[in-house]
Amino acid sequence: MPTVRNVIDEIKTGLKPVVDENELNQYILLIFNYLRSYSRTNLLLKNNDTVSENELQFVRKAIGRLKKSEPIQYVLGQTEFLGLTFKVDVRVLIPRPETEELVEWVLSEIPDKNITLLDIGTGSGCISVAIKKNSPLTEVHAWDVSADALQVAQENAQSNHVSILFEKVDILNCAAHNNAQFDVIISNPPYITTSEKTEINSNVLDYEPHLALFVHNDSNPLLFYSAIAEFAMKTLHNGGKLFFEINQAFGNEVVQLLKAQGFDDVELRSDLSGRDRMVKAAKYLQK
Repeated sequence: MPTVRNVIDEIKTGLKPVVDENELNQYILLIFNYLRSYSRTNLLLKNNDTVSENELQFVRKAIGRLKKSEPIQYVLGQTEFLGLTFKVDVRVLIPRPETEELVEWVLSEIPDKNITLLDIGTGSGCISVAIKKNSPLTEVHAWDVSADALQVAQENAQSNHVSILFEKVDILNCAAHNNAQFDVIISNPPYITTSEKTEINSNVLDYEPHLALFVHNDSNPLLFYSAIAEFAMKTLHNGGKLFFEINQAFGNEVVQLLKAQGFDDVELRSDLSGRDRMVKAAKYLQK
């Protein structure tokens, strides 16, 4: 039977032509962490352990898929977000590090009491599940226009043992929900313009759902932000807060949009890479 070292060598041989060394080493760690919960140290200490036929076949299929630029998260069927494991497949976007930063910002602002929060465009459920897991007293609602995405999100809520109120809602056509009331609204809506497609890596463009990636209206790139801000102005309680993940190219535009909609305390924040990626605003009743 082949050993862990043999399999590592096979992965390196198969993927060296298509990925750089850092990414290759990360793939190896992720694959063995998935198969055997190995850490980086385990890979060194247990490289003479034998690998089963099932494990070997899984690795060989993974190599074939990774050669075609399929994201490693889809190949493994899971990813980590704020220390939690989430199922992901082609029905939902892969959670990004900047979204973790957005959730951490929201958690730092949530009071330690019962509040109601809405996650618009929940996708895999990473935002809503992570918030509920870290703030159990918060009543979390999660909406998405995609029934497929909601199915994945519900599975992630169950696997992470949290209760979330999921609903299929199109935020561009949601007048029926204008009487709802929330303390916090958070959204990572579609924000990539069609003209930016040429800048997107093939592993994203060819595999991740375009419904969740692109705002298909280059003449109105802030379509979803405008709709969500208008909805939030109607449904947030006095003092309620709105949080967005944004396209770094439109930071100032989102700030101006929110101010024009009547929001106060609008704050634009950069991610750890120094890019404008998130915004917070507050609603106060007119004095």
